[in-house]
Parts: sequence; structure tokens; C-alpha cells
Amino acid sequence: MKPVAAKKPAGVAVTLGALVALVFAAGTVNGAVAVADTNPPPSAGDSAPAAPVQIDPTSPGLKLPEGATLAPPKVLDIVSVTDESSVAASQPQQRQETSNATVTYALQAEVLFAKDSSKLAPAASGRIRAIASDIKARHVSSPIRVFGFTDNLGSSEHGDVLSKARADAVYQILATELDTLGDAAHTFQVRGYGEDYPIADNSTESGRQQNRRVEITFTPPAA
Repeated sequence: MKPVAAKKPAGVAVTLGALVALVFAAGTVNGAVAVADTNPPPSAGDSAPAAPVQIDPTSPGLKLPEGATLAPPKVLDIVSVTDESSVAASQPQQRQETSNATVTYALQAEVLFAKDSSKLAPAASGRIRAIASDIKARHVSSPIRVFGFTDNLGSSEHGDVLSKARADAVYQILATELDTLGDAAHTFQVRGYGEDYPIADNSTESGRQQNRRVEITFTPPAA
């Protein structure tokens, strides 16, 4: 049974049966299991942040109360970003983000698919094969997330269906490649987010091109 794309309209209650169908709808490829995922992707965020808030350094509200101490220092994730592009840095064909916790490959839809299609192009297999090799080399055991995204052109419903179909196509190849490498014991979370969670401005073609993507995210085991 293939994972089912579903998007709850605003104000509509989800029945228990529908919720179970969404969470546990699954498909298998050579032993790999794909399940629908309802959590926001790692790239979720505000692509157009607001201007910094002006702060008055003399405000009494900034002072620590008597007897209070500062919180212990915290080590933040260090993120490295690598772009591969034959066009321009602003239009990467493949983007890799690596932090202390996760690795995300963002593949531009134009590299993987023809326009408005979920059929993988010949060049796509090589890129997905390289990602499969990286997953095996890192000894990944956690779920692998394959998420599809579109721009905001066309209807939202069409974007939901297309992004899910594209995520399914990438998942099928990725699971097959991992099986070929002898690393088939993986669980996949496969989801199509449509136009949700853009990473660039949809008002320009350059921005829309970046938003049309499929992301593969996984968490390597701690060193």
C-alpha cells in the first residue's frame, strides 16, 4: 500500500480512522518501509525574516534581578552548506546542509524531473546513488526523511499531489540503491508539502526554482 498524501483543510476535524490512515499508510521497497510523516521539515522557517527589533541598552528590563545568574553556555549546531551549480550560486542544483545533528540534501526539481512531472530524469539516479553511498558510509540507522516541495504556482492541491509523487519517486530509487549496497534495513518518512515551507521568494523565478525541490534528511549516529 502506497503512502497517501493528505492535507487537512482549516477548521475540519480529523477522524480517528483518517488519522490512523495518514500515520500508518506505508509502502515497502526491498524491505525498506515508507511511512507518512506529519512533522515540519528541517528547512521549515521564515524565508523573509523581519528587520531586527530595536533594543534600548539602558532599559531596566534588561538587567538581571538581584541574586540571578546567567544560564550556562550552550554549544550551538555548526552548519556547513555546500552548493553544486552549473548556473549560479543562487540557483544550486544540489544543496547539502550538515549540522551537528542532521544532514540534508536538497535536490532541485529541474535536475530530477521534467516540468510538472514526477518521472525521474536519467541524471537523477546518479545523484541519488551518491546520497545512498553517503548514508551507508555514515552507518545511518535512524529514519530517513524524503520530502517534496513545490513553488506557489498552480493550485495548492496540485502542489500537494505533485510534491508527494516526486518524494515517492526519489524514495523508490534511494531505497533500491541502499538495498543494492547491502544496507536495506531503513525506515523512510515520505511526505509532500506542496508550497508550504518555501526557502526563497516565490515572487521571482529564481526563488520559485529553489522552492521546487526534494529534500533527503537523515541523522548520523553520534561520534
